[in-house]
Amino acid sequence: MSVDTDAPSLARKPLPWWLTSFSVQVSAGLVFGAGAGLLAGALGPGLDGRANWLTRALDTTGHAYVQLLTAAVVPLISTAIISSIANLRRVSNAARLAAQTLLWFAITAFIAVSIGLLLGIVLAPGNHVVHGTLQAAEPSVVGSWTDFLVGLIPANYLGITLSSRASAAGTVGHALHFNVLQVIVVATALGIAALKVGDKARPFIALNESLLGIVQKVLWWIIRLAPIGTLALIGKAVATYGTPTLASLVWFIAAVYLGLALVLFVVYPVLVRGHGLSIRKYYSGVWPAVQLGFVSRSSIGTLPLTQQVTERNLGVPRAYAAFAVPLGATTKMDGCAAIYPALAALFVAQFYGIGLSALQYALIVLVSVVGSAATAGMTGAVVMLTLTLSTLGLPLQGVGLLLAIDPILDMARTAVNVAGQALVPTIVSRREGILDVAVYNADRHGLPFSTDADTAPVPVTPAATPVLKVV
Repeated sequence: MSVDTDAPSLARKPLPWWLTSFSVQVSAGLVFGAGAGLLAGALGPGLDGRANWLTRALDTTGHAYVQLLTAAVVPLISTAIISSIANLRRVSNAARLAAQTLLWFAITAFIAVSIGLLLGIVLAPGNHVVHGTLQAAEPSVVGSWTDFLVGLIPANYLGITLSSRASAAGTVGHALHFNVLQVIVVATALGIAALKVGDKARPFIALNESLLGIVQKVLWWIIRLAPIGTLALIGKAVATYGTPTLASLVWFIAAVYLGLALVLFVVYPVLVRGHGLSIRKYYSGVWPAVQLGFVSRSSIGTLPLTQQVTERNLGVPRAYAAFAVPLGATTKMDGCAAIYPALAALFVAQFYGIGLSALQYALIVLVSVVGSAATAGMTGAVVMLTLTLSTLGLPLQGVGLLLAIDPILDMARTAVNVAGQALVPTIVSRREGILDVAVYNADRHGLPFSTDADTAPVPVTPAATPVLKVV
């Protein structure tokens, strides 16, 4: 039998980059989602008074995607932290890395809260509201300074809690939640114990490494669904959050978005460039996680992708990223715990005509810099705001003034949170000379993170890695 070598090749040509690029796919999800949301809003409620079929479909799809991401958080954190701690025998500067991480968490939070206070004083959003257009209400959840200490004590291996809530129809619903801070504590204890046991723990460490690889492969499948999740989440947001209250709070919304934009597009680039790194590469590396954070409104839900881009796009060693990124997802919130509480506290004071003293301004800074840890076991900027208002002695009913627009603000707040959670480990790695600059500067090929061919494990040991000079 002879083969005709002159026959035309049946090999398919590669698809154009704009069809295969992950960022383009997510951006397309944003556009189509906004269109679907506008259509859902135009359809109005159904005949039974409930949301129409399109709104329900968007809500269900978006909620399911966030659930998928959240389901990957516990196995990812536990296996990654155990693996990193088990390898600490190769690390001579672990304590220094932890101290540097907490220091830069505080530095960036201080800058963010200062911007929030400045905008609150200059723009005075609370003085631009017509009284009577907003209704104050007591918050359903209040932050406490003891929450942090209580949250450190694991209730069980996975930090799972069961909550109950009565609905307007009189039925009682139950929901499972997990405390990421408790997962970190348990995983850290297991990793340290494995170190102390020595050779007998080698099978456990090997099994954990295998589980980590499997979790990361499943996570990759979930991440590839991000364009669909983005479409559904942004569509639900557009269909739901249109409200007359927006007109009354437009000054406050503008002030919050301006503050968040200054942190994300001015402060962070200055820090990146000040450490001799490319601003463009930082944004191209972190942007998939920022996009997902914007539409999902959940730092915890975005955590798996944030950790992946921090390691595989920004070049942070896995052993360090496994500690810093999960910790940042619970305590590093420049949007929710710095800019927003500062602006919202000034808004409430201005709305009620209450003057603030220099001591109260200093308290806002203190709460924003260290207070996010006090609410780490809880969720939402509302909790952080109640902590700030109670510390200042301002009326907690002021929280109710802002609840209607909170989802709109939460999208941008979470995006800034995620960007900061990846930025600090990158800065610290650069300062300690352990950042893989080749990975940081690698091409992304349109993927959410660099391919395995572009990345290689980086030992977290200064002796094996030359110190990089900042230029």
